[in-house]
Amino acid sequence: MQKFTTLTGIAAPMPLVNIDTDMIIPKQFLKTIQRSGLGKNLFDEMRLTQDGAEIPDFVLNQPAYRSAEILVAGDNFGCGSSREHAPWALLDFGIRCVISTSFADIFYNNCFKNGILPIVMPQDVVDTLMADARKGANARMTVDLTNQTVTTSDGQSFGFDIDPFRKHCLINGLDDIGLTMEKAASIDAFEKHAAALRPWA
Repeated sequence: MQKFTTLTGIAAPMPLVNIDTDMIIPKQFLKTIQRSGLGKNLFDEMRLTQDGAEIPDFVLNQPAYRSAEILVAGDNFGCGSSREHAPWALLDFGIRCVISTSFADIFYNNCFKNGILPIVMPQDVVDTLMADARKGANARMTVDLTNQTVTTSDGQSFGFDIDPFRKHCLINGLDDIGLTMEKAASIDAFEKHAAALRPWA
């Protein structure tokens, strides 16, 4: 999993509330277990017509936001069914951080397991960040996980809370497999000891 320490990038404003996982990645694209390739279908029904043409008004189709790495979103982001494909699609598109006033629990947990930082901020702060994101590609936002701050293009800085264990995992690029592999030496020692005690097993 890619490490997350500091990210400076374009932030796209997406003020819709209750953006659910089916809006993030519609159900017809859930047939794969590959984490790559889903970015082209991110927000498919909002980004594209039925013929596959881009909808110009959608924020991520606008030239200023095609390379966005941060989303500033409305309340209750990631609600709906529990599909890990949702963070996979965001990450494959290039989104590394989502900022909102609240997230659905399962989506929130899945983000950390896939290298995406979901940040919960008060409404007034999200409003400020949303206004900054609306400035376009020249207004780059900085997310500093080490110091737990988000800084706007004009230098306003806001702190955020995060569970220390989840912070450790993101900074060190540790998913569930990575966490297990940190204990590889202990696991090997246990297996050798168990094999010596039960050679017939």
